[in-house]
Amino acid sequence: MHHRFLTGGVLFLAACEPSAGRARYDSAWDTGAAFGGGAADTGPVPPSESENDYLRLAPAATDRYVFVANPDRDTLTRIAVSTLDVQTVPVGAVPSTVQTTSDYRLAVTLNEADDSVSIVEAESLAVATVKVRDNMNQLSLSPDGAWAMTWYDPSAESLGTTDGVKSYNEVSFVNTGSPEHFPMAVGYSPAGVRWSEDGQLAVVVSDATLAVVDLSADTPSVRLVTLSDVPDDAPVAEEVVLSPRGDYAFVRQRGEEGLLLVDLAGGLVERIPVGADPTDMDLNPDGTVLSVVARTAREVWSFDVADPWAAPTVTPFPSPVAYGSITFAGDGSSALLYTNAAAVDQLAVWHVREGTFEERGLVKPVASVAVSPTGDTVVVFHTKTDADGAEENEFTGKWAITLMEVNGYRENRLLLPSEPTGYSLSDDSRWGFFILEGTALLEACSFASLIPDLVTLPSEPAFVGVLPGQSVAWASQAHDLGRLSFYDPDAATLDTLTGFELNSEIEH
Repeated sequence: MHHRFLTGGVLFLAACEPSAGRARYDSAWDTGAAFGGGAADTGPVPPSESENDYLRLAPAATDRYVFVANPDRDTLTRIAVSTLDVQTVPVGAVPSTVQTTSDYRLAVTLNEADDSVSIVEAESLAVATVKVRDNMNQLSLSPDGAWAMTWYDPSAESLGTTDGVKSYNEVSFVNTGSPEHFPMAVGYSPAGVRWSEDGQLAVVVSDATLAVVDLSADTPSVRLVTLSDVPDDAPVAEEVVLSPRGDYAFVRQRGEEGLLLVDLAGGLVERIPVGADPTDMDLNPDGTVLSVVARTAREVWSFDVADPWAAPTVTPFPSPVAYGSITFAGDGSSALLYTNAAAVDQLAVWHVREGTFEERGLVKPVASVAVSPTGDTVVVFHTKTDADGAEENEFTGKWAITLMEVNGYRENRLLLPSEPTGYSLSDDSRWGFFILEGTALLEACSFASLIPDLVTLPSEPAFVGVLPGQSVAWASQAHDLGRLSFYDPDAATLDTLTGFELNSEIEH
């Protein structure tokens, strides 16, 4: 393997900041348990399934650049992947997170110390900074990148000051094109936002309300839809799914039977029945069907999104195993059923069109699954905990993952030296990458061969990602001087930039 090390010209620190690690979360219904998780609720409500999204990326990428927020220097760094050229521009005070728009035109930072959002053109690095409401610590971009929303999450760490007046009802919308700021009062303690596919509608979710925001008008307007008659004791809205056209919202509440169906245009709320103990739901890839796992009933209920009042299709589980999570694969012809609320060492492949299941035994219980974009391969992340009654073997009490075909029987079980802390998959479904706690390693897994390559990094990685449209992985590392590595699995080359902080005041 070819290695190349270069010194850079700016500070790279955001990947080490705890709050930056929350940048990709835009909802409280993602429970965020660790890989070894299976951390389940206790009490009268059955244990919750844990939907883990490990792409908590401090840097953000386009097809050509990686952007890094530098909270100690109030700057944003742009690294060109092909040349490793480094440029930096000033943004607002203490940028805690950076995200890029889906068309790769813009990078957007939330600056917590001066309560602002900076909009940076990817090519020219021109910066426009807009003030937002005080004390915001979360950022989400609409699918088309035309809008950003910020809000305050009291459970997340803040890098800026939280002195003075603090509101638990306010959010800020920023038009990234104008740029203009539109503050709004929404439901109490907003947990996140869901966007329609065309970016014309935003739904801000609280446990007791949905705030429906029309972004198509010159001045966005908000309308509240009440979900509970007792707002101070409303059930937790664990999961909210919008129909692709933004005409309906489906709300799954913790411990509640049935789903809330919200007509977003008319504001009508109706409870529609599903089987006992709904624990997870997922839209199929084309957005035409919503499937809900009813764990206690041991059924999958599938609804026609265009006509959600029509009688659903109910598919019984293939066995007494209480699966609680569902993930569609590829074009939606297959889906995976599994549970991480109990130590169960198997999953089921649901062949949707045929209505049949194929159960597969696993080496250990499931913490999470990551399906390749084409749906051909899945990475199963296992818990350190073993299944009840499992016979002792080389995997007992150890971390592990399994690479397996969805519609085949090949698999590769890998014993790991420590807990996986992040993963990312290439858009072409050829490679998966993950990093491990306490090690300077990047694992590059070929989905064609199911064979991993172990890449030794200069230091322990904090975050991992893949460039859109490519197979090149990047890994930011917890290093006093800042460090970012790029690994090309096809060429087996590793390029590393080190020492950004030494010359962090250089301007280009």
